Amino acid sequence: MKKTTKHLLKLFLVALLVSLPFTADAKRIKDLSSIQGVRDNQLIGYGLVVGLDGSGDMTTQTPFTVQSIMNMLTQMGVNLPAISASQTMLKNVAAVMVTAIMPPFVRPGQAIDVTVSSIGNANSLVGGTLLMTPLKGADGQIYAMAQGNLLVGGIGAGAKGSKVVVNHLSVGRIPNGASIERAIATPLGQGEFVNLELNDTDFTTASRIAEVINHEVSPSRVIASALDGRTIQVHAPEGSARVEFIARIENLQVETGQSEARVIINARTGSVVMSQNVTLDECAVAHGNLTVVISTENIVSQPNPLSEGKTVETGQASVDIKADKGALVMLKKGVSLNEVVKALNGIGATPQDLLSILQSMKSAGALHADLEVI
Repeated sequence: MKKTTKHLLKLFLVALLVSLPFTADAKRIKDLSSIQGVRDNQLIGYGLVVGLDGSGDMTTQTPFTVQSIMNMLTQMGVNLPAISASQTMLKNVAAVMVTAIMPPFVRPGQAIDVTVSSIGNANSLVGGTLLMTPLKGADGQIYAMAQGNLLVGGIGAGAKGSKVVVNHLSVGRIPNGASIERAIATPLGQGEFVNLELNDTDFTTASRIAEVINHEVSPSRVIASALDGRTIQVHAPEGSARVEFIARIENLQVETGQSEARVIINARTGSVVMSQNVTLDECAVAHGNLTVVISTENIVSQPNPLSEGKTVETGQASVDIKADKGALVMLKKGVSLNEVVKALNGIGATPQDLLSILQSMKSAGALHADLEVI
């Protein structure tokens, strides 16, 4: 009786595990892809920030600021005589570039955030107000108008040559600072199809997404197919039903394929990032630093008394070469990344040394990964 009960309990647990969805490495389709044609658009404009506390552009060095002010005043009916930049002493005005991202499906009257960046020599934009600035798209058409008070995430103070600055003062932001004036048509699909574009090219993931859509949405017929390693074509209904259809498929869970083995090296900062699929063949790594120090000592040669010689200053250079004792470490085949980093650090390899070591290992064929230097 006890054996029968244990046997039934085991069968119940197995059935329960099988019925539960396995989502250990599963991700939503909306996190892996985007709808083709649904995209942001960049906007840009040139404007003026006024109301600064003496921290604006030095107009003698930024003539475009003076020209912009005079053009603006002329349009407002203020007639001024022709003056040069050297004759103006404006300190509370700064010329700026205004940028914004226009999301898809926005309509006239809706607001978006804008970023305001100084293009002159203004010391700070704190307390400034952006005057009405048209924002244009890549086609030269005006799509939004920006205006408002700047929020600058910094502060600065100075007196008599001393200066203290916290964060960046020449860039500010205006939340909801631009009003959309013209909409951009965003097609939701191409005819009877909707194309999903993967964020990263992966044939395995593309094939699995098509398989999941066919299995969960339309078991009776095939409506999704992977065109390549990045695009999945899905047959979608027309009209308003398409929105509901997209909302359904973008929340489906897909078990993604393993990412390709890659090592990213930042040559400027010395940062090295490796993916989990990086493998090594057995190899030996030797490391040693060579230091060359060149120093110059100035020597003054003075002539003897009552002689007609002149005092001569000469330099005497010395060169000192120091070579650190090299170290040799053996790396076995299939060693983990933790062991690789630990072994290289054990022989005194710095991040900059690690860049050269990894490049040499790749050239020797011992490192099985794509080596990318940024």
